[in-house]
Amino acid sequence: MNIDLEVELAKILENKDITTVFQPIVNLKTAEIIGYEALSRGPLGSPLHLPDRLFKAADNCNKSWELESLCRIKAIEKSSGLAKDKYLFLNVDPQIFKDEKFKKGFTKEFLATHNMSPDSIIFEITEKTAIEDYQSFKIALNNYVNQGYKIAIDDTGAGYSGLKTLAETKPHYIKIDMDLVRDIDKDSFKQAIMKTFVSLANSTNMKLIAEGIETEEELITLINLGVYAGQGFFLLKPAGTFLGLPEDIKCLLIQLNRPFSKKPNDFQTHIGAITLKDIAFPSTTLSKDLKIFFHEKSVTGVCIVENDHPVGLVMKYCLDSVLATQYGIAVFSKRPISLVMDTSPLIVDYYTAVSDVSKFAMERAPEQIYDYVIVTKDSKYYGVVSIKTLLQHTTMLERNYARELNPLTGLPGNSIIENTISDILEYNYEVCLLYLDLDNFKVYNDNYGFENGDKILKYSANLIQNKVKSEFPFNSFVGHIGGDDFVCMLEASYERCQGFCTEIIGDFNKEVLEFFNEEDRSKGYIESLDRKGNKDIFNLTSISIAGLYGNLKKFKSPEEVAQTISRIKKDVKKKGGNNFIIISLK
Repeated sequence: MNIDLEVELAKILENKDITTVFQPIVNLKTAEIIGYEALSRGPLGSPLHLPDRLFKAADNCNKSWELESLCRIKAIEKSSGLAKDKYLFLNVDPQIFKDEKFKKGFTKEFLATHNMSPDSIIFEITEKTAIEDYQSFKIALNNYVNQGYKIAIDDTGAGYSGLKTLAETKPHYIKIDMDLVRDIDKDSFKQAIMKTFVSLANSTNMKLIAEGIETEEELITLINLGVYAGQGFFLLKPAGTFLGLPEDIKCLLIQLNRPFSKKPNDFQTHIGAITLKDIAFPSTTLSKDLKIFFHEKSVTGVCIVENDHPVGLVMKYCLDSVLATQYGIAVFSKRPISLVMDTSPLIVDYYTAVSDVSKFAMERAPEQIYDYVIVTKDSKYYGVVSIKTLLQHTTMLERNYARELNPLTGLPGNSIIENTISDILEYNYEVCLLYLDLDNFKVYNDNYGFENGDKILKYSANLIQNKVKSEFPFNSFVGHIGGDDFVCMLEASYERCQGFCTEIIGDFNKEVLEFFNEEDRSKGYIESLDRKGNKDIFNLTSISIAGLYGNLKKFKSPEEVAQTISRIKKDVKKKGGNNFIIISLK
């Protein structure tokens, strides 16, 4: 250990010369700040200013407890003005949980002195060392959870923060290490890993937080993968106070969350539309009182809340099962329902799509499949949805959606296309709308028959859909207007949309030849009758693409959009087959 650094550390501890900065953790769906992570820095100009060097020096000098204690005290002192609906994330080494000094330092009285309560504190477990005794660690951890503190596992996917830690601790939050976030927009393997974490979080009611977001592309990918929250320099850098999110970042998040690539029925039906505003009960409610309520009312479950926030769920069959045990009534009937409730129910936001909620519900453990889903609005309890209601509504949506699909290609038809365009007109963002039309398709039908014509239509549909989904897997849409006309909508740069059109035309021009006989293919044209009955020469079937790029908000209706793009299509047709024109609205 460098003697100068040891002296510097001693001076910092003696003078309590630690600066606390706060970095917001942002709900990536609503653009709301859910809390702030407290980060500690050494004095400016000091060789121990940076946290990595500071904590490493403390470890080498066996002063980790002293430094961490000072950092927490400084963070809490500076957080007295934190809004009551925001969390404070505090980094804690797992070994410290068992320390008596730590227990004494986090009494409710200590927090109350600084105008805070355990409900607002999230211990962010930083695994600098491996957890050797999970049983003792869990006992220590539960001591704090039972007092109202929440737990987050930091740097998941790196170092010691593995699946065993998640399985043993069952944290409220999972913070994904920045190494898994870095360049996730370019790495399909990282995306697959993140999808797995998202699925795990949704089925266990844990919240996923992505750390170290540094680019817009990373943010877009994380949102599309369904990650709950994030933090990083791209959103906001750490500051000495609790800064709000910049307006441009707020607008970007709202813009990125528009319902673009979902089924139209999902645009119009979020879970809030089918939620029952049933009464909720406080966690102090006695089990016997809830038993009476179930007996008198025709409900099979209730949400348990604290300060209007859901903290658990009690299903009638679960309460009956507990009370039916040998000493169940004696032990539980006069005790709080918090001892019986499920503390990890499925909780979803009011605006979550019904289809997504159905998916999350079916991913739960078999014994929880029929439990209620709790719905929140603005993070507060709103109501519940039974599985019967959810499945009935999901079935109706799927049936209605299936009716609107083109029977030949299985792509969304006119009604869905119109709904999708209407939805896009409501949002203030740039999109590329492409109209794809087959040239000389009628001539092909006349000479080769409708059955073979249908094969070309199916091939065209598959080509367009596969190309769109492979290059634009998230914010995209493909529809079949009818006949040989298709439409797709992409969210990408103008240059990428041009490149997409070039690739589609190139692939079609090469592969469509398989549908012609050798003679026509070698000649490069078909001899057929024109509309007046005269023999003429026609080029082989090709594809023309007319496009609009930009903010479509200027259009008043889907019909106005259709008229504009029809005019562009006429100009493309004049150029001949296998061409495209994309008009920019800028």
